[in-house]
Amino acid sequence: MAPNDDRSMFSLFASLLSVAAFLLAAIGIVVVVNKDEGGATTAKAPPVPVTISEFKIAPASISVGIGGSLLVTNGGSQVHNLEIVGGPKTRDLAPGASQELDLSSLAPGTYDVLCNIPGHADAGMKGTLTVSAGAAAATTDTAAAGGHGGHSAADWAKLDQQMIDSANGYVNAILESAAAGGGMTTNGVPGLRAVPTEGVGNQKLEPEILPDGTKRFNLTAAITQWQVEPERTVEAWTYNGMVPSPWIRVEPGDRVQVVLKNDLPVNTDIHFHGITTPFPSDGVSPITQPPIKPGETYTYTFTAPDRPELGMYHPHNHGQVAVVNGMFGMFQVGDLPLPRGRTINGVTVPANLQIAQEIPMVLNDAGVIGLSLNGKGFPATDPIVSKVGDWHLVHYQNEGLQIHPMHLHHMPQLVVAKDGFPLEQPYWVDTLNVAPGERYSVLVQSRPEDLNVEYQPGQPAAAQYGIWAYHCHILTHAESDAGLHGMVTAWIVTP
Repeated sequence: MAPNDDRSMFSLFASLLSVAAFLLAAIGIVVVVNKDEGGATTAKAPPVPVTISEFKIAPASISVGIGGSLLVTNGGSQVHNLEIVGGPKTRDLAPGASQELDLSSLAPGTYDVLCNIPGHADAGMKGTLTVSAGAAAATTDTAAAGGHGGHSAADWAKLDQQMIDSANGYVNAILESAAAGGGMTTNGVPGLRAVPTEGVGNQKLEPEILPDGTKRFNLTAAITQWQVEPERTVEAWTYNGMVPSPWIRVEPGDRVQVVLKNDLPVNTDIHFHGITTPFPSDGVSPITQPPIKPGETYTYTFTAPDRPELGMYHPHNHGQVAVVNGMFGMFQVGDLPLPRGRTINGVTVPANLQIAQEIPMVLNDAGVIGLSLNGKGFPATDPIVSKVGDWHLVHYQNEGLQIHPMHLHHMPQLVVAKDGFPLEQPYWVDTLNVAPGERYSVLVQSRPEDLNVEYQPGQPAAAQYGIWAYHCHILTHAESDAGLHGMVTAWIVTP
């Protein structure tokens, strides 16, 4: 055969190998050949599939052979990772991302596994890994392998009952609270409690009035116990021991002092997000001020702007830890102007509009607090209680790491301000997307048709509640296999 023929045959052979490799890959066959010390060849076991999501690891008991690996996939809507305690870990995986985790460094034995993002293991993301001396064990788990959300036909009745129980338990607790005389308090916190937990956030902080009229607000930053849900108490990072932090209100032109004592284990500061302050009070250490060291006290002094503003306050130093773990609160300068007397899409806002309740709605999704409304997760989220005809002003503030489309059933929301700036053209929505750092203010009216008088037949009028769902519409932020959870509450209309 001529040299050119040899080259042609080699090219043809190489092409056939390429085609064969492509076909094997296309049908999902991957063969990894290893040689043992005696020269024999063995096929390496494929990685064991594991799914991480809110808030579980599936399967919770993982088995692999020595030298095996895991194919870890984030099937949730938040960033997660998988760590073998004392061994390797994945990178932080975005939703939908996967990573093969090599376990060849692990000796036979049993290891704890978890998501090491703060709060996720406490919320249920933990399990065990067994490394055996034999071949990698096949792990069958429909949640890891995909399918109908990881559920078999036998699961559905159980899941149905858990959803029914979670919803009915919340509603029944509200009715029991009403029967016991629950009602609205003067600071806008509902007296009706679905499932009471220790601690209430957003409490208005009364200032000390100095001789020159300056309003002084005293805050202490510390790590304290905070009950997020009935069965979950965490070490939260707080101002004055509450989540959200105290609600601070001043009037346009007020002279203001905010005195912060740092009882945290790290340096801190306060940034007044969305509030006009002079450079030395912007709260970005070490640029605008020295860091406030543990045990130190620092005073912010400024004059409030001469116009209404609505912002938040939180640390800038170590914010990725401190903020999501609970250090966030509302800072308000005066009252936002509202579109009184205006007709918007056929609905007229009364010229003599009176606000029955002004309600902060602080959103979070990370840290030890996790998926929450005003520092609580369902079923500890307090409902909003409204009388027929009342108008309410809700201030959304997103202190989390993700966008949250907030959806109120049946009652439209009139968006009147964005980031504290009144809108020249207010608009109606039923779902409002709130990104991290954003604030939106909305008006909601409880109309006569919002009262569901047939909800409790045979009960007195005082028990006839219209109970409307109010939740984040990223569905895994509001529902789980155990039923409703996280960012869910209710808007209750009473006679």
